[in-house]
Amino acid sequence: MQNFVFQNPTKLVFGKGMISKLAELIPANSRLMITFGGGSVKRNGVYDEVKAALAGREWIEFWGIEPNPAIETLRKAIALGREHKVDFLLAVGGGSVIDGTKLISAGLRYEGDAWDLVLKGCYTDTVPLGTVLTLPATGSEMNSGAVISRHETKEKYAFYSNYPRFSILDPEKTFTLPEHQIACGLSDTFVHVMEQYLTTAGQSRVMDRWAEGLLQTVIEIAPKIRENKHDYDLMADFMLSATMGLNGFVAMGVTQDWATHMIGHELTALHGLTHGATLAIVFNGTIRVLREQKRAKLLQYGARVWGIVEGTEEERIDRTIEATEAFFRSLGLSTRLSEEGIGEETIAEIERRFNEAGVAYGEAHNVTGSMARRILEACR
Repeated sequence: MQNFVFQNPTKLVFGKGMISKLAELIPANSRLMITFGGGSVKRNGVYDEVKAALAGREWIEFWGIEPNPAIETLRKAIALGREHKVDFLLAVGGGSVIDGTKLISAGLRYEGDAWDLVLKGCYTDTVPLGTVLTLPATGSEMNSGAVISRHETKEKYAFYSNYPRFSILDPEKTFTLPEHQIACGLSDTFVHVMEQYLTTAGQSRVMDRWAEGLLQTVIEIAPKIRENKHDYDLMADFMLSATMGLNGFVAMGVTQDWATHMIGHELTALHGLTHGATLAIVFNGTIRVLREQKRAKLLQYGARVWGIVEGTEEERIDRTIEATEAFFRSLGLSTRLSEEGIGEETIAEIERRFNEAGVAYGEAHNVTGSMARRILEACR
């Protein structure tokens, strides 16, 4: 196991009716701005619960943070926050709203254009923020990361700042989510764990078992959620798996990959695909192309998560890869680029972007532009 320093300061406030705790969690004298997405929180009752919890307080609202939050939108929120001298932010929504609000929190303390901060990659002089999560997927409610897009140039990059002070997770608020959003959230959760787990064998028994437990949970609950998304316990497990999958708990002291995510971000930037949908396509290509590099961990994953223990090593790896792709298909998601009408032009552009940036992703730092091409060609 590698050396590491771990700290996660986010207070997790979990369960039915916990939105009522907002007044206790936000300082009474705050100049508050609440950020939202497209309006689903008014239809599912979350907006009314937030208002009731903050009765007697004053705040301003910013609406319209889109999926894959765009700098063009966030600049407007930053301008509004500066105008009202906002000193506390509350993000109410899914990972995109939370991601966007993380950049707003940094942009309010930065004199220049907030896109500079995205390109810099990290900025920790921020306005404090809390969250009310409505869509499990990204883990943004309990980590310091965000991913921000720029529509005018079709770019999408990761950005890191500070952790939310608190995050409220009420599983009942997931009951009205569309099936496709749930499927993408399950895919996102699964691949988050795999990016931290499916690398090098023998690093940490503790991290391996934690990761495998999360993977087994997602696999077990996914078909049951498709049958009944109003089951509180199922959705509670979904929410907590998504949070625990990317809050640093399964990453301590182990190598990580993230090549699938970096390629997936480009597919989103170029074609607008939902993040979790891109991962369901790219991850299968990643493990097909890098099967030798990941051989030992693929065998372990196949045995412990899928129960694949019979046959030669090659047969077991083949079956493990097939089981993984079948899992994504069981969610109702595409697993091939051709199903989304994506071909050579996009593959060439992603290869060009990787080469231009000089990147080398993955635990072995070998996913360059040419390797990204190989992975994408394996996803055709």
